Parts: sequence; C-alpha cells; structure tokens
Amino acid sequence: MKHQSKLSKINLYDKFNAAFVSMITPEMSDLNKIRKQNSYSNTPTLAKPFEMPLKFITINGVKIRMSKSIIDSKNKETIILLSAFAHSIVAYSPIWNELKKYYNVYAYDLPGFGASETKSEYMSFNFQGNFLNSFIEYFNIKKSHIVAPDVGMASALSYVINHKNSIKSLMIGDGPGALPAIEPSVMKKMVYSGFWRTMFVIAGSGALVESAKNLGNVRYVPNKYELSDYKKSHIGKVANSMKWFKTYPEALKNLDQNLKNIQIPTKIFWGEHEAILDKENGENLNKRMPNSELEIFENCGHFVYQDDYPRFIRLIQTWVEKHK
Repeated sequence: MKHQSKLSKINLYDKFNAAFVSMITPEMSDLNKIRKQNSYSNTPTLAKPFEMPLKFITINGVKIRMSKSIIDSKNKETIILLSAFAHSIVAYSPIWNELKKYYNVYAYDLPGFGASETKSEYMSFNFQGNFLNSFIEYFNIKKSHIVAPDVGMASALSYVINHKNSIKSLMIGDGPGALPAIEPSVMKKMVYSGFWRTMFVIAGSGALVESAKNLGNVRYVPNKYELSDYKKSHIGKVANSMKWFKTYPEALKNLDQNLKNIQIPTKIFWGEHEAILDKENGENLNKRMPNSELEIFENCGHFVYQDDYPRFIRLIQTWVEKHK
C-alpha cells in the first residue's frame, strides 16, 4: 500500500460524535474495563501498515478496490478475504505479509463498502453474494477458502447458498447469519431506527470509523494510515451503508432457513467481548450449521482479526491445511 501523501485524520468533530455514541452505549462500560486490563493506549499496535498492492478494477460494471498476491496459482491454496464495516481491506495489513508467503491471496472491498464504489442496489445480501460469484469467475478461481468477518460473512453465506461453487472451506464470524439475532444497543439502532441511521449519516465517516474502533477493538490500536484509509474510503457512502442495515432483518431470514444446507467445512470465529453482535450469535450459528466448529477469541472484541492477529493467522493456516 502506498501511504497517502495527505492523511485524513480523525478530528475533534469525529471524536465528539463518537464519544456521544459511546456515552449512550451500555456495553462500553465492560469494554473499557477490558481495555484497562490490557493497558490500552493511543499508541498504535503497528507503526504503519504492511505493504499491500491496492488497485481498482471493474467487474460486471462494478468498480471495486482489491489486492492480490499470487505465488503459484496451480499448486498453492487460494484465500479470498472480504472486507468488514467500517473497515477496508487495509485492515488485513497485519496478516497480509504472512499469508502471502504460503498462499495465493485475494482481498476486496465489498461493493458499497470500503473504497469500492457505492450504489443503492449494492446494499443487499443477495447482491454481495452474486458479486462474490462474479469475482471468482472473473479471476477464474477454481477452488478457494473464504475469510469473511462482519458484513463479509453475510456475503459469503449468500454466495454458497445461491451459487454452485467449489469452495473448500469458510472462515466466518462476528456477523449476521442465524436467527434469533442477539443485537447489542448500537446494532439495534442501525437496524431498527431510521432516526439513528440518519444520525450516523450526519455524523459522517470519521465518527463512524472512530465509533467502530471504540466498540470493536480492545487490544489492537489502529495507526494513522489505517484510520485515514477507513475514513477516506467511507466519505459520502454512509447513507448507502445504512441501507444495508435497514434491509438486514428480512435478508437474515433467507440466510437462516438455508444454513442447514451448507455442507462446506466452516470455521466460525467470534470475539469474547463482542459489543456489536453478541457471541451467542456465534454459538447459535454453530448449532445450526451441519459442518462447523466455533472458536471464541478470548480477550478480543468485534475485530478479532486485529485484536489477536497472530492467532488469526494461525486459525487460517490450520483450517486451510486441514481442508486443502
């Protein structure tokens, strides 16, 4: 990744709005206790992101940002990383360098999220699943392992439910999948309240990114390059992002009723201190899927792939080797 010459900083307006969200979020009290135990500070965990070769491409008329590293397309396993909200694929920079030593690795910002372009029609589980199918066909990926946290999880599940595929395994977590959904306060605001969705739009991308950090990390401290990318990536896109949450309840019903049909080996990961989607969602999902196993990341929040990125690398390596 080429570091931006001009960084988009999290400013006082962003921090003020994010602090207000924290103030009205009951789960913050427990999160702050965990952070205190972890000696959480403002010092970034990593000084700068590892280098990721970012580029834009257009697939079936949809412009997305992606990254890839190919070492041996015929003989090495292939991994596809799907972005989370309100992150971008830059959030995978702590694990990228290690994964690319052993695997062919693709990553992309979901349409409507990250730095990929946004349109209203992109903001549905079905569209995202269909686009993943287009992405795989575009690069002629024959067999792969999909890593999909957060909103990426719904995309991956929609894809395997609705498309013939040769996916070897799934690694999903901290996202929507099974009913009944157990939703902490912030998720309820985004899903069920038009007023609060409007408030997030008015507050803007910087407040959204800062709130995501406050609610989602209990160990990992993102650096200025990461935060700048997240903020820039979501400028002008928050309104469309909120449409994804508006359609969430009905879309989740379709996923839920098809979970029993997914035979693909599935590793489910969840943060112990999850303040966006309670870890009971992971336990419920594991009960509903016939070929899955659950791994709880102790001392981690919503963004487990950052909070304990060395363990997340090991999870991917172990699961891929088991199902190659």
